[in-house]
Amino acid sequence: MAEINSLPDTAFVRLSDYSPDFSYDLRYATSHNFMEEAVYDCPKCYTRVKTARALIAANREFMDKGVRIRFFDCYRPNSVQYRMWEIVPNPQYVANPRKGSIHNRGGAVDITLETLEGTPLDMGTDFDFFGKRAYHDNRDLPQKILNNRSLLRETMEKYGFSSVRTEWWHYNLKAAYSYPVADFRWPCSMESP
Repeated sequence: MAEINSLPDTAFVRLSDYSPDFSYDLRYATSHNFMEEAVYDCPKCYTRVKTARALIAANREFMDKGVRIRFFDCYRPNSVQYRMWEIVPNPQYVANPRKGSIHNRGGAVDITLETLEGTPLDMGTDFDFFGKRAYHDNRDLPQKILNNRSLLRETMEKYGFSSVRTEWWHYNLKAAYSYPVADFRWPCSMESP
């Protein structure tokens, strides 16, 4: 594994180069998403270095509890944000691409938790479910689901992330709000995400 601590906070890195302990289900590289089409040429998970460090630290704590992070989305090129906005022009669910999202800045991730054997924890909805059942403040759910969401949220917040009220899966690194919007596309290869 490459060494991440010597890199500048704002550099973009592919997360799998710095930790083998994550799982990936990068939905926007498939048609299994709300747009029903692939908008990434290949599945890769990039973030800024500062975001990657926080994710690696949070994942260590999760793994001590018998679970790990599974990624649905990481850095998102701003051109993809424009495509999403065309399909769902609702700022409650998709950030306006003119301003850009924290995903476009390399500081946001869409995640869930899974067991170390790869079984996803029940969070009550699938990723990108647009409705009240996905809201953090929806308490009308079985206790097991509430506990799973609480574990995810409380641990992520401990490592500098904030949540979005309407999406249990979405986390922003607070330090990334000042990063510039980016639109680079990563190279495709047969390597891991």
